[in-house]
Amino acid sequence: MSDSQSKILLVDDEVDILEFISYNLEKEGYKVYTAQNGAEAIKVAEKTLPDLIILDVMMPEMDGIAACEEIRRIPSLQHTMIAFLTARGEDYSQIAGFEAGADDYITKPIRPKVLISRVKALLKRTTAIGLLPAAVVDTGHTIVIGNLVIDKERYLILKDGVEMVLPRKEFELLSLLVSKPGKVFTREEIYYSVWGDNVVVGDRTIDVHIRKLREKIGNEQIKTLKGIGYKFVD
Repeated sequence: MSDSQSKILLVDDEVDILEFISYNLEKEGYKVYTAQNGAEAIKVAEKTLPDLIILDVMMPEMDGIAACEEIRRIPSLQHTMIAFLTARGEDYSQIAGFEAGADDYITKPIRPKVLISRVKALLKRTTAIGLLPAAVVDTGHTIVIGNLVIDKERYLILKDGVEMVLPRKEFELLSLLVSKPGKVFTREEIYYSVWGDNVVVGDRTIDVHIRKLREKIGNEQIKTLKGIGYKFVD
């Protein structure tokens, strides 16, 4: 994913600032989402899974520090870059922001060209560690890839922020395929990994489960290699 295709969540309680920064980011080709307080930011972030969150510190209902701490507790957002945007330049405010899990600190007012430069630098840091949506983030309990979040503890799938519950074997089959995007899993590998070598299933069992998965998450991400097996592509 190029920088210009990245998703940015902009959070500030001042509408004129939201409009001004959104305009400049969108002019660069970024997809911009907005929120006006920390509580709203968390909801929007969970739904959109942005690559970068630009977060004001002083806001009503929930300030930026508290919102950042909450965001860092959400598995699907653990690796989202967060930059604080605030008029406050005191050292203690910056320290609090970094302790909450922020990656950068931007003091306003800021010139548009400087802001864009900082945004590009932050997104390059994300690319460098392979954490843009094309990559897989596996925390042990959660797998994140593109618009999919797989919660292995609760057997839940989130697609574009919407929860869905899959039957156990469909869930295990999807988890296997997304564990290595692009890898072709043979039918034998799938049988062994999902059903085990002591379970006898019919030849069409995998095909039926694949068809049901495609109905739920879309046809484009699970590819068939005729006579060989299946692979997941992002």
